[in-house]
Amino acid sequence: MKNRDVVIRPFDAVTDLEKLSKIWFDASLQAHPFIGEPRLVEQRRLIEEKYLPKAETWVACHDGEAIGFISLLGSFVGGIFVAPDQQGLGVGRRLIAHALNQKGELSLEVYTANEQAVRFYTSLGFQQVSQRDLDSFGYPFPNATLFLKG
Repeated sequence: MKNRDVVIRPFDAVTDLEKLSKIWFDASLQAHPFIGEPRLVEQRRLIEEKYLPKAETWVACHDGEAIGFISLLGSFVGGIFVAPDQQGLGVGRRLIAHALNQKGELSLEVYTANEQAVRFYTSLGFQQVSQRDLDSFGYPFPNATLFLKG
């Protein structure tokens, strides 16, 4: 972390859901403009009602404030998002390191059009193992599957 203390703690639905939903939405608008805001608004409801409650989620906090999170389904990273004003400060790296320490290996899917994320994962040692032309919703947004062994 660049001269900052970050604490990673388990997700608490009562206190974290709204804040993590906002982090997800703000970061998604920045990272996935090709999806479009109307679809992201629809997906946000799924994040709040389905994905966050069912995943193993770890929250990165600075001075007690949630600034990012990683959600795991086993060793699959269902999502990792950092508040836009906190990106580039090592929060994502800390979340990946925490998850890798917990699971021993990680896999994830990333939109190939999200070049910043692809560079981030590659810099951490993730290797591409496959690619598909449609996303999980059947839209023509190519995804790459990446893998990292601890």
